Amino acid sequence: MNTDSLFRPFSLKSLNIKNRIAMAPMTRSFSPNGVPTADVAAYYRKRAEGEVGLILSEGTVINRASSSNDANVPHFYGIEAINGWQNVINNVHEAGGAMGPQIWHMGILNNHQSGWLPPVPFEGPSGINKLGTDPGTVMTDSDIADTIAAFGQAAADAKALGFDCVEIHGAHGYLIDQFFWDETNQRTDAYGGKTLAQRTRFAVEVIKEVRRRVGDDFALIIRLSQFKPSSYTNKLAANPQEMEAWLTPLADAGVDIFHCSQRRFWEPEFDGDDLNFAGWAKKLTGKATITVGSVGLSGDFFGAFAGESSQASSLDDLLRRFDRGDFDLVGVGRPLLADPSWTQKIHDGRNDELKGFTAAALGELVME
Repeated sequence: MNTDSLFRPFSLKSLNIKNRIAMAPMTRSFSPNGVPTADVAAYYRKRAEGEVGLILSEGTVINRASSSNDANVPHFYGIEAINGWQNVINNVHEAGGAMGPQIWHMGILNNHQSGWLPPVPFEGPSGINKLGTDPGTVMTDSDIADTIAAFGQAAADAKALGFDCVEIHGAHGYLIDQFFWDETNQRTDAYGGKTLAQRTRFAVEVIKEVRRRVGDDFALIIRLSQFKPSSYTNKLAANPQEMEAWLTPLADAGVDIFHCSQRRFWEPEFDGDDLNFAGWAKKLTGKATITVGSVGLSGDFFGAFAGESSQASSLDDLLRRFDRGDFDLVGVGRPLLADPSWTQKIHDGRNDELKGFTAAALGELVME
């Protein structure tokens, strides 16, 4: 494989990176009481030392009492957590890397397997989660306004700490995605609607507030998915016209980069064309895109969380799509979780040294 094209620099506003490899966000739950530790900082530093161009953090929750269902998921608020993130970004920058936090509100979820519960009930657009079970609180107008403000504050804090960009988590059945999806958004006010385009209002207001707080020159990413963990074949947008109606308001609100999550990046998004989600997003909006979904591995990430191993696989189809201009950056998840030197090995052509992925890697912060 000739991977030279993946190692060209990329610049957009505040984001200046040495190559096109982005470490995808992966929930790790190694931050006791929401505070990132020195080990978390070392974990990200190792990926920066391993030549990753852009590190996107694990999901880190905004300042809402029920934004998380896990006590060990990091916060992006509170002096201790903010100091922890300052240590993270200092380490990444010292190692020559660039990084953005992924700011997150989980919405209404099933209770965590640990039994931990937030101090108040989960909140969402219509009080139901992706499975229609474990009902939560229907968000009021003031809840929505406070949540939008909390996203803005987290983004402002990210900029103040020296991060290079910020990513909003709008995928995978969490809060913003719950507003997009008709099954979880049954509101009859301005935050609901019969069409996907109408149901973008909450996301648009979050994006506008983030943009207001960080200014025009700070790179803003949003991660989106068509599928849900409870519905692998779901498509919010059934065709290119619906996708354009979904993404255009988000782009107009201030998104610079669409991070397009698929189970498998090589699967066409719509019949009649081999463009994947990131390819369509770029074509329809003209914005930069990140593709992600089983890059460099033989199995998808849902299987990984069920305990399945995955072996290293060819990047030929990825390179074909990248060189065609379908997307600008490549999100890599499990290979980097299991091997901090994955990017260096790809760059050097040391494919025989690539590690596969095993579920054991989920249970530790791999440093070597």
